[in-house]
Amino acid sequence: MFGGKMIRFLVLISLLVQVTWAQKGGQPAVGGGGGGGQEMAPPPKPLALMKKWPTLSGYPPLVIARGGFTGLFPESCPTAIDMALSSAATDLALLCNLQLTKDNVGLCVTSINLENTTNIEDSFPNASKTYKINGEDVKGYFAMDYPFKALRDKVTIVQNILSRTDAFDNTSPLSTVEEVLQARPPLFWLNVQYDSFYDEHKLSMSDYIENTIGFHSIQYLSCTEIGFLKKMAKKVTNDTRLVLTFLSPDAIEPTEKKKYSDILKNLKAVRAFASGILVPKEYIWPLNANGYLAQPTTLVADAHKHDLEVFAAAFANDIPGSYNYSYDPTAEYLQFISDPNNTVDGFVTDFSQTAGNAIGCLAGNDTDKKVNALIITHNGASGTYPGCTDLAYEQAVKDGADIIDCSVQMSKDGVAFCLDSPDLTRDTTAMSTFLTRAVSIPEIQKEKGIFSFDLTWTEIQSLKPKMFSPFLQHSGLERNPEAKNKGKLISLSDFLGFAKTKPVGVLISIENARYLASKKHLDVVDAVTKTLKNASLENKQVMIQSDDSAVLSKFKGESGYKRLFRFEEISGVSKQAAEEIKKYADGAVLSRRSLIDIDLDYTTQQTNAVKELHDHNVSVYVYVMRNEFVHIPLDYYADPTIEIATYVIDVKVDGIVTEFPKTASRYLRSTCSDIDAEYCILASQPGGLLKILPKSLPATAFPSSPPLEIKDIVDPPLPPVGAVPVLDSKPPPQGPPGAQAPAPSSGMAVAANFGFSLAAFMALGLLYMGH
Repeated sequence: MFGGKMIRFLVLISLLVQVTWAQKGGQPAVGGGGGGGQEMAPPPKPLALMKKWPTLSGYPPLVIARGGFTGLFPESCPTAIDMALSSAATDLALLCNLQLTKDNVGLCVTSINLENTTNIEDSFPNASKTYKINGEDVKGYFAMDYPFKALRDKVTIVQNILSRTDAFDNTSPLSTVEEVLQARPPLFWLNVQYDSFYDEHKLSMSDYIENTIGFHSIQYLSCTEIGFLKKMAKKVTNDTRLVLTFLSPDAIEPTEKKKYSDILKNLKAVRAFASGILVPKEYIWPLNANGYLAQPTTLVADAHKHDLEVFAAAFANDIPGSYNYSYDPTAEYLQFISDPNNTVDGFVTDFSQTAGNAIGCLAGNDTDKKVNALIITHNGASGTYPGCTDLAYEQAVKDGADIIDCSVQMSKDGVAFCLDSPDLTRDTTAMSTFLTRAVSIPEIQKEKGIFSFDLTWTEIQSLKPKMFSPFLQHSGLERNPEAKNKGKLISLSDFLGFAKTKPVGVLISIENARYLASKKHLDVVDAVTKTLKNASLENKQVMIQSDDSAVLSKFKGESGYKRLFRFEEISGVSKQAAEEIKKYADGAVLSRRSLIDIDLDYTTQQTNAVKELHDHNVSVYVYVMRNEFVHIPLDYYADPTIEIATYVIDVKVDGIVTEFPKTASRYLRSTCSDIDAEYCILASQPGGLLKILPKSLPATAFPSSPPLEIKDIVDPPLPPVGAVPVLDSKPPPQGPPGAQAPAPSSGMAVAANFGFSLAAFMALGLLYMGH
């Protein structure tokens, strides 16, 4: 049916399974009641997840895969369908959005305008038409204008979200409903979008379903039109549940000519012809004008009172939602199932694995145990608050970090404090206050900067911190804008004082020691050593990190300190290099690409770095983990949890360095990270996607780095530190007139309030049920 190329795709699809579930038994079939007020027959008790859920049925929420795994593959192609089915962790329904051809063949494709999801314009140039659909003129290409053979012979499907990869475009024809059913999904969900429109053009959705497909194949039948559902309520049996699909609140329902928001006010009337409703997720958890979660509605509870199931759409890992989720898609799913009074009965999603993980494993699965991998912060919880601020460190502790970090910088008057870089322009408001102090220092960076060692600690404290969003410029992904200037910078002494009172260890990072000693007469190593001793961190794990072997040598005799050698990109580690590292350090901090090679957006293979270093008793820590989907190779399906699982379970790192410790902690402190548990999230296979790409990749964007050799490890001794220069008697330029510098920090302040307020990402969103 699908052709030889598609058969090969199905054979190779096993390489793609990113989430492997150690699940005993098969997927139970779920029955259900139709409309017309009939009682719903409860589904058989799942073999997994035996607990009672606060859903209407009492069973886990249903994962509804829109066209299969459309987060990566074109909708309803064989690979998308097989990927969704082969990695299902819980009950899964395969959703088909029905369109009809001129000769009454049913197709599974979301958009009625095929120009959005196929190459039809290339196959039939200058053949577009305009139709009035739901009161609006829509120009494009429509299935009802073509016989099925013409579409099958000339048209192939493509991704309908431009931000997603096009690597799998044009490899499959449009799929028919019959072909999708041949994949034997545990449950089949047919969604009818434009019944009255097709009826106007002498094509009957109801006749096609009744005479060609048959109700016995359909467990869920949904539609945006009440008239269609009322007609179907007289025909279906208890094996098929009828669901009313809601469009935007102000959209007009074609049968009753009312706004969907008004129809929602009379759920009792809906229950007369349907057993459930399918609504955009904002109907349940709306967003305020700033993109943060507003108060939830009572829709779920109200619907459950009327014996109506509530299914939420449209979920996608790579379409940002609320800033509250910190770009963690699992957090969004959990938001919809964590409140017993607001737990939905299912999700329509493009990423069925992530939904299954949330429902089947991560929901309510916190434990006191954790796999043997440390959670180390990168500038505190810098995905939530400006990095290296009191609030970022406080949040990191709340989020479950094992080690909080301080990258030590030096002020002109010798105060050691925490900040990611000596250049203040990225992480503070220095540019607006001390622009005239900008200089070029090629030994540190190519660009001009305003450097901490040219300002006194009092001047630095006069600055506000600034949230750094690493992907804002090219992807528009902004981090927690309401906190963009919150918190305050703190000294190393205050950082250690805070850590001493919390159940965390510390990592102290020292860079640029040579420059500071030779050019600025500042001894950062001595400052760190004295501050650590004064802090008296008995029984605390203390890590010293540097990219300079001479710096690490200074701490060799310090009992209880663990020294970490940080390296830039490498492609592997020679035996001799591993032996040399062991002379200076107990552990190595390596980039993600140094452990799993990445070619463009695809992983290729695991390097030998971890094995070689472990063979020489050197721990390995990977940096830096971020939640934003643009940071994550396609092999991990825009899911940071799967990436973490890969490095911890498969690569076997000893810890991860992350800007989002909450994401790491939720996974690592659950049984989902235990490969011996009944259910666990396992690793992605490096190179899995690369092996089945239907077309060759362009030239490698990132040439492989060289392997680590001895010459890359051993540094000369640090230069002596000269006399500390006398500060100029003339006071340096200050901030704006009337600005006052705060007194030196004496401790960490906890935020009195956590502001909730997202710019509009909804333009990126996908309308799952509509045009």
